[in-house]
Amino acid sequence: MRLGKVIGRVTLSQTIPSFEGGRWLVVNPYTSDDFQSGATPPEGLSAEPSLVVFDALGGDVGQTIGFIEGREAAAPFTEPTPVDAINAALVDTVYHKPMK
Repeated sequence: MRLGKVIGRVTLSQTIPSFEGGRWLVVNPYTSDDFQSGATPPEGLSAEPSLVVFDALGGDVGQTIGFIEGREAAAPFTEPTPVDAINAALVDTVYHKPMK
């Protein structure tokens, strides 16, 4: 699982039935370098490219989430579903002590 900040939402005009009840979030992933600054959570955008994440938990813009990518992202669905990333956790607090 990786952490990232929700920076936007995607609006679709059509979707497949497996995705009903959820929404799509634009997420900017955090890198280990982002945490070395000591900010919790890191401020601004990371150097990583943003990605679109399926969300059925209710994540919102500005919130830190934990997301899963790859084959594991499709595990919560009963039918084979074309999804690359899914929101797995809404993060309240990130505590990290940078190495010196």
